[in-house]
Amino acid sequence: MLLIKNIRQLVQVREEAIDMVKGADMAHLPVLENAWLLIENDTIANYGTMDSCPELSCETLDATGRLVLPAWCDSHTHLVYAGNRHSEYVDRISGLTYEEIARRGGGILNSAQKLNETAEEDLFEQAAHRLDQVIRMGTGAIEIKSGYGLTLEGELKMLRVIKRLSEEFPVPVKATFLGAHAFPAVYKTNQQEYIDILIREMIPAVAANGLADYIDVFCESGYFSVEQSVQIMKAGIAHGLTPKIHVNQFTAIGGIRAAVACDALSVDHLELITEDDIQALHGSRTMPVALPGCSFFISIPYTPGRQIISAGLPLALATDYNPGTAPSGNMNFAVGAACAKMKLLPAEAINAATINAAYAMGLSATHGTIARGKKANLMVTVPLPSYVAIPYEFANNPVQTIILNGKVYA
Repeated sequence: MLLIKNIRQLVQVREEAIDMVKGADMAHLPVLENAWLLIENDTIANYGTMDSCPELSCETLDATGRLVLPAWCDSHTHLVYAGNRHSEYVDRISGLTYEEIARRGGGILNSAQKLNETAEEDLFEQAAHRLDQVIRMGTGAIEIKSGYGLTLEGELKMLRVIKRLSEEFPVPVKATFLGAHAFPAVYKTNQQEYIDILIREMIPAVAANGLADYIDVFCESGYFSVEQSVQIMKAGIAHGLTPKIHVNQFTAIGGIRAAVACDALSVDHLELITEDDIQALHGSRTMPVALPGCSFFISIPYTPGRQIISAGLPLALATDYNPGTAPSGNMNFAVGAACAKMKLLPAEAINAATINAAYAMGLSATHGTIARGKKANLMVTVPLPSYVAIPYEFANNPVQTIILNGKVYA
């Protein structure tokens, strides 16, 4: 057992079982002041205010002046990649757009070339280093996509690395097959041939080897059309893979309504959103996911989070950690940027990065809130006056101690 005492604020305490919050409810973040929390094995056993703290003979952690929150859930990352794209960073600063860099052979195809040239063990070591880093910044559950292979072997290599990360690290790791990330150069003039390979070869192989939970598509002008995306999503569904798709990053082409029709778990990016998109999301079980780190890094509009929440919808936050457009897995920055640039209240941003983000990777029954019986994946902050300090001090790492499955992560 582990007893955490003298907690200044125990944040995101939920007595009732919920899987998400939406609309006006996102501004409500339940907090216990001057609290304690008891962990048994890997589970939150009990909690309360210090006037009811039990006297127990067990390991104790004094959290005087500190906050305790559920660990962040990062529902959209591309953490497994080879090398870096430093040269493109300089190109972007010099004025080239995302599309111009891609036309010059950069972007996704650049990462695909590097990945296919990298040995699987090397790829794992690079990814393991990144995963350790993001855990130490507060992430306690993560989704990781393939999509830099764009060949059967390259995609399977990535997914094997993701599976190994899930086995060697004490956090839930959800795997997403993103073979439909871009068209390899050889198929630029025969896109259907690549889609046929995805549907007839890649998806069945991924499913047969149990290497993915989800299927993703980059549904965007110049990448995969709405019709192509639906074709791929349906093929994934037929093999037991739930859709989560990239959509509305640069253009709004009807991908959100198509994703909702396919019962997608989440629609991610949404830097542009239309009234039709809002209406499509109403009444659905599809979670909108904003990726403010990408907007910051490549200077594109931020997801209109205020509009989405005001429309009565839920919203989740993720990092989009990837080498080209968001080379950071720092969820603390995502929360801070959501407040500063998307005009979310701190309570809304924390709800978006915990319970709603857990929902966006199918984990809201076990992660994302402080509740009896949930997994003890928690962060203990440095001394802070309140949870508002987390987004306010956006450039600081607020995390002092990470607890995963009830144990301090060393």
